Amino acid sequence: MDPSVNVTMNAWANFLLWVYESPVGTAIRESATLFPWIESLHVLAITIVVGTIAIVDLRLIGYAAHRRSANQLIDDLLPFTWVAFVAAVVTGGLLFTSNATMYGVNKPFLAKMCVIVLAGLNMAFFHLTAHRRIKDWDQTLPPPRGVRIAGLTSLSLWIVVLFLGRWIGFTLL
Repeated sequence: MDPSVNVTMNAWANFLLWVYESPVGTAIRESATLFPWIESLHVLAITIVVGTIAIVDLRLIGYAAHRRSANQLIDDLLPFTWVAFVAAVVTGGLLFTSNATMYGVNKPFLAKMCVIVLAGLNMAFFHLTAHRRIKDWDQTLPPPRGVRIAGLTSLSLWIVVLFLGRWIGFTLL
């Protein structure tokens, strides 16, 4: 094995141990109630994130469940999505500290983080391309093919995030 890989792995293991032994991680781990409360808030936050994203994605795919344009849905829901996303990141980070040494090497957890990054890249691509031309297609049903692909990709990635998040609890034993 390449010595630089060993150094990187040791640095990662040391970082995970430092997080695990932190006062926050210890407090959450040793409390009978902190972890379940934080986990409940995390689940609520991710529910809002995925729920608001799903509403927009379904509109982008071509389902007009509301009498609102895609742009109006995005404008109305995006603030809720971002607040809930920040709450999910904060609560998820707190949960991570409670067992960092296990989460940091857990394949479903690492896959979940990668899929969240892919979902973010998909969103960024959408906002840098199709969203800039939203006035051209906003009232059109079905939306252009690229818009539908972006919506379907987003919806699929967030479903995978939910699946992986649930799977984590079954693999930390």
